[in-house]
Amino acid sequence: MPPLLAIVEILERSDQGVTRPFLCRCDDGNLYYVKGRGAGRSSLLCEWLAGHLALAFNLPIPPFAVVEAPQSLVELFPEGGDLGAGPAFGSRVVAHTQELSMSHLGDVPMQLQRDVLMFDWWVRNSDRTLTSLSGNPNLLWDADAKQLVVIDHNVAFDHDFSIQSFSETHVFRQEVPKVFQDLVERLSYAKRLHAALAAWPAACQNVPDEWWFADEERTVPADFDPDAVLASLNRCTHEDFWRLAP
Repeated sequence: MPPLLAIVEILERSDQGVTRPFLCRCDDGNLYYVKGRGAGRSSLLCEWLAGHLALAFNLPIPPFAVVEAPQSLVELFPEGGDLGAGPAFGSRVVAHTQELSMSHLGDVPMQLQRDVLMFDWWVRNSDRTLTSLSGNPNLLWDADAKQLVVIDHNVAFDHDFSIQSFSETHVFRQEVPKVFQDLVERLSYAKRLHAALAAWPAACQNVPDEWWFADEERTVPADFDPDAVLASLNRCTHEDFWRLAP
C-alpha cells in the first residue's frame, strides 16, 4: 500500500452528496474531500479502483490518496465517527470550480465528452446525470481555464446498472450514436479501454487491507467482488459491449 497522508485538520462536512465527504487538510499542505467509515467499504473500493482506471484512461480527475486521521482528531469533530480513524479515501480539492451545468456543455471538447461517456459505460457508473430538469453530473467546471474535472466514482461497478437510464440521463448521452454506431470509434475505444486495464492489478494490490472487509474485525467480506468486476471490465473486447446502440 502507498504511504498514507495524515489528516492534520478537519474543517467541515459537506451537506451535499450521499456520502457527505469531510473537507480536510493533510500533511502535504493540500485540502482533500475525504470519505471514510460512513461511506462504506465498497464505496471506498469503487473510488480507489475506478480512480486508477480513470487515470490510466487519461481522464482529468483530481489527485487522490489514502488518508488517515488520528483518533484524537476524529473525537474532537462532530460526526467524526463517520470519518473514522482508519484509512480513508481523499480526493484533492480543485480550486475555482463549480458544478457543471447545461450552459457549460458546449464548452467541453467533444472528444472529452465521448471519453467520459465511454468510461462511465465501461465501469457501469450511472451517477453522471444531467437533463434540462435536474441531474447530478459529478463533474466540475473551471470557467477561467475552461477545463473539466471528473469526480466521484463511489457507485461505479453498479450491480443494478440500468442501460435505459444511462442512455436517457447521462450528461453526454448525445454522443452515444456517434460512438456506438461508428466502427472506427468502437475499435479505438476498445483498444484504449483494454489498455487501461493494465492499471487494475497494481490498484488492487494497493488497496488498504481494511477496505476488503465490512467489519472492523475483518471477518465479513465487503460487498465487492473484484473477480466479477474484472470480468465485467473485460467485456470491452466483446461485441456485447456495444449493445447500447439504438
